[in-house]
Amino acid sequence: MNENAVSSFAGLTPDLVLDALESLGLYSDGRLLALNSYENRVYQVGMEEGPPLVVKFYRPQRWTDAAILEEHGFVQELVDQEIPVVPAVAFPQGGTLHHFNGFRFSVFARHGGRAPELEDRSTLEWMGRFIGRIHAVGAVRPYQARPSVDVASFGEEPVDYLLSNGFLPADLKDAYRSVAEQALDGIRRCFDRAGESRILRLHGDCHGGNVLWTNDGPHFVDFDDSRMGPAVQDLWMMLSGERADMVRQMCDLLAGYEDFFDFDPRELHLVEALRTLRLMYYSSWLARRWDDPAFPLAFPWFNTQRYWQDRILELREQIPLMQEAPLPI
Repeated sequence: MNENAVSSFAGLTPDLVLDALESLGLYSDGRLLALNSYENRVYQVGMEEGPPLVVKFYRPQRWTDAAILEEHGFVQELVDQEIPVVPAVAFPQGGTLHHFNGFRFSVFARHGGRAPELEDRSTLEWMGRFIGRIHAVGAVRPYQARPSVDVASFGEEPVDYLLSNGFLPADLKDAYRSVAEQALDGIRRCFDRAGESRILRLHGDCHGGNVLWTNDGPHFVDFDDSRMGPAVQDLWMMLSGERADMVRQMCDLLAGYEDFFDFDPRELHLVEALRTLRLMYYSSWLARRWDDPAFPLAFPWFNTQRYWQDRILELREQIPLMQEAPLPI
């Protein structure tokens, strides 16, 4: 299989998915459902015996094997502490990461659930308790093969990529460059005000879409974006609405969080900075994946004139927000 076919998932056919599972001694009943995932390819597969399984095929060349196995190891540490996460299934013949016909994949148990009701104060406190428990484990040791959430990888490099690879319309390029430079200056000042933050292993993409809620509480899924970073990275994405709403939400989260792990309030200086970095990174992520046929189909509005006008306005709105005092708690 040639490199281009692998990097674009072009060779990942339904037959290959089923053959990959059979290489582990898992036999499907033929039911195959593609789940909502763009960075990787994820399928729910019906089995001849037992409940359906979920199989994830990793995007080639994104993570090293060592980085994927570090994530699996972290999730297993959480399982060992009875924290509700979904680990990769370990097989005697190959551990948790498998190779088949040029692709890498892992198998997971299927977990159901609904989106958490983040407007409910008791739900937020419950979420805070479990994020605090995750961070208590994440602080035990650092990642060695995974990067950090920082200004360079989430801001400077994405902006450079967008400006140097022809994605910006000619008449908007200077405006985007100017507002991005101002935003990056504001981000750096936020990090300066926060001082030296404790860096630990994080979920990394901890929003409501990566939490399955049942009557027993949350299950945290999809640690694929797990990185090193400040604790507030896993908290701010739970916030929404006006400033007063976010103050209340953060207080509810921390009411549960600090039962299990101490929170440094200086990190509140980073909330809007991290939000701004995510906005920059997201545009770069879409640009870097634009050769994948799934992306133009799923994001047809990307790279239009209107898209970049909205991104410029979005960054302009973030600049004064980063100058405000942090959320009071």
